[in-house]
Amino acid sequence: MRQPITKERINRFMIELGKVVQGSGTVFFTGGVSAVLMGWREMTVDVDFKAEPEPTGFYEALPPLKDKFDINLEPASPSDFIPVLPGWRERCRFIGREGSIDFYHYDFYSQALAKIERSHDRDRLDVANMIESGLVDKGRMLSLFQSIEPMLIRYPAVAPRAFAKRVQEICHEDS
Repeated sequence: MRQPITKERINRFMIELGKVVQGSGTVFFTGGVSAVLMGWREMTVDVDFKAEPEPTGFYEALPPLKDKFDINLEPASPSDFIPVLPGWRERCRFIGREGSIDFYHYDFYSQALAKIERSHDRDRLDVANMIESGLVDKGRMLSLFQSIEPMLIRYPAVAPRAFAKRVQEICHEDS
């Protein structure tokens, strides 16, 4: 069992990763990392990320850092579970730069919809925090969902009707 991942450990990981990669690129954090960095949770169990463009030496640097920091590293992002939202990249929030790597939070609308689709208790709390903090507007989230709804057929693990119902319920509940 790996150690819980705190904000301090995430920051140390980013600094070290920035020191060891040989090229520039962008890393998008998602899920628990975003929740911890935003202060919604004290810890997470995985560092979920998407590297695009991938810095030279990025994947080679991960195994030793995984061991050094005793963390789980998961190449995963919302686009692995739901269709890519239009304009996702422009909505990503800058975290910081370490070495030649820019770190961002993956688009919070994408994160929210992926969490609604998965529908775990912790995910529902994260979505509530995104809405409460103003990072996600319910009306815009509904509109973005509707833009990807026809593409859900390409994601056989998704139950489109149940997903749509959960999105509707969250977007229409009183704040």
